[in-house]
Amino acid sequence: IIKSVAVAFVSNIRFISKCWTQWFDRDDPDGTGDWESMSSLRGSYPGQICDSPIDMEVTTLSNVPAAYFSCFVRNDMDSGFVCRLSDQPSYQCHDYRVRFRCPSNFCQQVCWTGWYDRDDPSGTGDWELLANLQTENLGEICDDPVHIDVVTKNDGIQAFRTGQFFHRLSPSQGFACRNEDQVNEMCLDYKVRFGCPCPPVSPLTKSLIRAK
Repeated sequence: IIKSVAVAFVSNIRFISKCWTQWFDRDDPDGTGDWESMSSLRGSYPGQICDSPIDMEVTTLSNVPAAYFSCFVRNDMDSGFVCRLSDQPSYQCHDYRVRFRCPSNFCQQVCWTGWYDRDDPSGTGDWELLANLQTENLGEICDDPVHIDVVTKNDGIQAFRTGQFFHRLSPSQGFACRNEDQVNEMCLDYKVRFGCPCPPVSPLTKSLIRAK
C-alpha cells in the first residue's frame, strides 16, 4: 500500500530541471507572425514565469536554435520573442517555442490537484473561482496555489488556444469566463486544476521514489 501511494505521489509531481520553465508555444506563425512576447506569455500562463528571468532559450518546434536565423523584432528576457512575417525575406516565420531560466528559489516540486468543474457556461458564464472550489472541496486545494491549468471540459484544449476572453485566470483567484465578453455571447465549458507546493516527503517515501 505504501509503495502504491509513493508511486501515485511521484506521478503527480512536476520537476523543473535546473530551474528552467516548461517550453511555451502560445502562437503559430500565421497572421502577422509568431508572437511569444513576455506580456502574452504571462497572460496565457499566469504564475509560470518568474518576475526576473536570468536566461531565455528559443528554438523551433524541431529543436533548431533561433540563433541559426535572424530578423527578430524581440528576442530578450524582458520582452520575450517575436518573429514578424514582414521582417523575413521569405515572408515566413518558423514556429518557435521559448523557455526561461529562473532563480533557484522559483523552482520547486509542484503537486497538482484533481480537475474541477463546478459550473456550466449558463447564466452569466463559467465560474471556477478558487474560493468557491476550496469551500466546496475542503482540504483538497492548498491555501496559496502557485499554478493554474485550465482546459475545455470535453476535449482538453488549453484555454488560451480557444480564442475566448477571460475575466479571471490566475492561481490566486481561479478562473472565470463571462458570456458577455465573448463574440458569440457564450463561454465554452472549462475545467481547472491547481498546482500546489508539495508536502514534505518522509524518508521512506523518498527511498521509494528513488527506487521508482
